[in-house]
Amino acid sequence: MSAKAVAREESTEAEELLTNLCQEIADGKPWFIALLQAIARWPLPEETVGERHYCYLVGGEAFDWLLLAERLCEVVDDLIPREEHEPLLFFGQLPLELNEEEFRRLMGHAKYRAHLNYLYGVTLEEMLQLVIEDDVYKEQRSRVWKNHLSVDEEGFRRLYGHPRQDLLCQFRREQGAADDTTISLTEAKEFTYWLFKYRLRYCDPARVASDTRRALSMLRRLEPCRARCLSNALKEPPSVIEVP
Repeated sequence: MSAKAVAREESTEAEELLTNLCQEIADGKPWFIALLQAIARWPLPEETVGERHYCYLVGGEAFDWLLLAERLCEVVDDLIPREEHEPLLFFGQLPLELNEEEFRRLMGHAKYRAHLNYLYGVTLEEMLQLVIEDDVYKEQRSRVWKNHLSVDEEGFRRLYGHPRQDLLCQFRREQGAADDTTISLTEAKEFTYWLFKYRLRYCDPARVASDTRRALSMLRRLEPCRARCLSNALKEPPSVIEVP
């Protein structure tokens, strides 16, 4: 089967899933259960809807399930209570009490493992960047002579050993992407995930573990609802940590 034929088949399957999702919720099935089951069967790693491009699989490994949930919620918006789906999309707050095993079963094993990659490689990597920037900011406040580097630039040097722009250029070269003065949200997530794997490759494992704890602590401060949902999941290591 050609690539075009596979793409058409996957698009047709996605449309059928959307139709079935609407019907199941209309028939009384709990909307979040129906949503997670639709996510488990969703065939498209990315798609364009109207003028918006959705990339659900960052770096081919990290599954942004909340982005897919947002896409599906847009289709069934008039069938689900706003007071339940908005906290999910904005704060990662689940509308039902599910333990981690139930969540894994409903999402499906493969997507759950890719979800863990996203937690470590994007969500916590962003938190770690904030942690290091906070360290730099506190140090700079106590200095008589200020460092000529900005807080975020100094944070990048400490965390990854190189300036942000140099790393972004290296990332784009590896991806075969053109250099640009701007960065899209999708590319920013891809870059963050690439930085996560770059850091794993060159950092001491003990420091990686310590940095993960600090990042999770920052997440608890900034997004307590999401941090509570992640705590159990983060006890399991992501599947991608196999770097030379």
